[in-house]
Amino acid sequence: MDRPGAVAALRQAVAAAGRAVDGSAWCVGLSGGPDSLALTAVAAGLRPTTALIVDHRLQAGSDTVADAARRQAMDLGCVAAHILSVDVGRVGGPEAAARKARYAALDAARDGAPVLLGHTLDDQAETVLLGLGRGSGARSIAGMRPHDPPWHRPLLGVRRTLTHAVCDELGLTPWQDPHNAESRFTRVRLRGEVLPLLEDVLGGGVAEALARTATALREDTETLDALAAEALAEVRAEDGGLDTARLAPLPDALRRRVIRSWLLAGGACDLTDIQIRGVDRLVTAWRGQGGVAVGSGLREQRLFAGRRGGVLRMHTEAV
Repeated sequence: MDRPGAVAALRQAVAAAGRAVDGSAWCVGLSGGPDSLALTAVAAGLRPTTALIVDHRLQAGSDTVADAARRQAMDLGCVAAHILSVDVGRVGGPEAAARKARYAALDAARDGAPVLLGHTLDDQAETVLLGLGRGSGARSIAGMRPHDPPWHRPLLGVRRTLTHAVCDELGLTPWQDPHNAESRFTRVRLRGEVLPLLEDVLGGGVAEALARTATALREDTETLDALAAEALAEVRAEDGGLDTARLAPLPDALRRRVIRSWLLAGGACDLTDIQIRGVDRLVTAWRGQGGVAVGSGLREQRLFAGRRGGVLRMHTEAV
């Protein structure tokens, strides 16, 4: 039997993933690049689709690129296409700042609908490698979830070569982001240098293997997170802190997940493994030490986790 064409193969993948996406309509995050353009072309044939095009305004002529993507979306059968202009900050570096601005804009514009994102298996492999290099734990190596409402990634099992083939088959001209050729970005070097070298040294199949690793770790992580949610309810003190006497006997991995969930619920964000382990030492290696500073969205105050009277509590201090 002949193999299906690129468009048919991608349609099958998106339709299969779409069964887990609620709603009669959806949005697609469209950059104009080959991955999101191919996704838009297929998605528009499956459900009423609104294209959301984020203009980060980081490059000259970005408004022209965004308008071209808008016109392509309408030609592909989208019911609407909106350009979202954003201001990108500087916190966390250019890639992280752009990502934060992009997701905020998409969330504000989706009007309650689910949003399909064009991340492929190749993107997943790169994410796993980044997590490995940063030593940020299983949660980071577990990569991106296929379904993390309102975000959905129907192409996580699809190689980038297929989305390029779809564009060729449909006669589409995708935008080639010049940032994807700039070696100052870590992900660009992973894509162009590290992964090809690993494929050569290990005999191929590395991207798929990394994606399988992400899936296995994600399943483990989700199971531990469910157990941590139950444990958190059991170790909470009356004032909302954590009772260290009940927290200490928990297995290490479970205890640190409880601490992480508690910190996030208290306003912490962008937590690192170092910070979580620092708070953990207030439980397991208590010597009267001071509180541990953790990341938060507070501009004029710093958030700390400290121990007092056998209870972990959070407090803020003016910067």
